[in-house]
Amino acid sequence: MIDEKKIEAAVRLFLEGIGEDPEREGLKETPVRIAHMCHEIYGGMEADVEGCLKKTFAASGNEMVLEKDITFYSTCEHHLLPFYGKAHVAYLPGERVVGLSKLARTVDAFARRAQIQEQMTAQIAGAVMDYLQPKGVMVVVEAEHMCMTMRGIKKPGSRTMTYKCLGEFEHSEELRRTVFENIRYA
Repeated sequence: MIDEKKIEAAVRLFLEGIGEDPEREGLKETPVRIAHMCHEIYGGMEADVEGCLKKTFAASGNEMVLEKDITFYSTCEHHLLPFYGKAHVAYLPGERVVGLSKLARTVDAFARRAQIQEQMTAQIAGAVMDYLQPKGVMVVVEAEHMCMTMRGIKKPGSRTMTYKCLGEFEHSEELRRTVFENIRYA
């Protein structure tokens, strides 16, 4: 899906556009490096989200599963600058649970795309709901956006929080409060 040749050509044009010489020693291989880097940064476009969540285990008696402080790095689709932070994924299991690393892999699959934080939050919640079929899911994402810290308003340290609730979390303020309290204090 990633076309390295197009990326290399675009980076050369970009360098020329900002007044650089793409043939100077320090920049000569930059287009190739960026093309290779795109597999790592934007590889989520090719990620198998279902594969992340399809291996489940029977479980009973679980009231809530919360995987918190999942570090992620993403790219804002408006300025192509990074945003990064922590994701927290809570769900109320039905009859099955998923391995904890799979929740982190799901976050990575959606983070490694050009997008907005609100969309990423909803996509993670939707995938957990669709593939695990829990009684409910809540995803909270906290991030710092470089488009706000290094350009524009220039407010380093400001963070944006988004959350998405599905199933029982949509209708229960108590469940939502429990997640927020556990994120902050547990």
